[in-house]
Amino acid sequence: MVKVREVILVEGRYDKNTLRQLVDAPILETKGFGIFKNRQMQAYLREVAQKRGVIILTDADGAGFVIRNFLKGILPKEQVKHAYIPDVYGKERRKAAPGKEGKLGVEGMKPETLLEALRRAGATLEGEASAPRNEITKLDLYEAGLTGGANSAAKRKALLDKLRLPERLSANGLLEALNLIYTKESFLAIIEELS
Repeated sequence: MVKVREVILVEGRYDKNTLRQLVDAPILETKGFGIFKNRQMQAYLREVAQKRGVIILTDADGAGFVIRNFLKGILPKEQVKHAYIPDVYGKERRKAAPGKEGKLGVEGMKPETLLEALRRAGATLEGEASAPRNEITKLDLYEAGLTGGANSAAKRKALLDKLRLPERLSANGLLEALNLIYTKESFLAIIEELS
């Protein structure tokens, strides 16, 4: 499995599932055209781009390019890399018929094609010998009162509001978002501030 430093943006969950089998990287979905109206997700993606950089990997069809161009317009140009898949005609196994343009999407690409697309985009491939990061854990969320308690939902909402993160993030989604943007030390400082 290849470790990628940047966050990879894909259109949907099937794309995400395909990539999870190939790379060790944070992978976020735009929910297709859903990103156009989701202001909280847009702000979150801008923050993630500033902290880690992003690689946009959308389908090679018209819809994929509309989403890619939208993301180009809202994300800081210097923090974005573009991975492109080739035009391959066919249909994904899970579908009864090919898509509108008859092209395979990210989920239908061969693993070596996806890895090559990421390499060509300039993905930062990390070696296994990298220093372990002191990550925020589920226990940290619990100890901060963000999970498992009577008021945990309200505390989580207050934290999401303060950090301007999407309000519908689950506890697991919050954990992932926090680890993308904050160090454990900065997270604990924020929790101290909220107390």
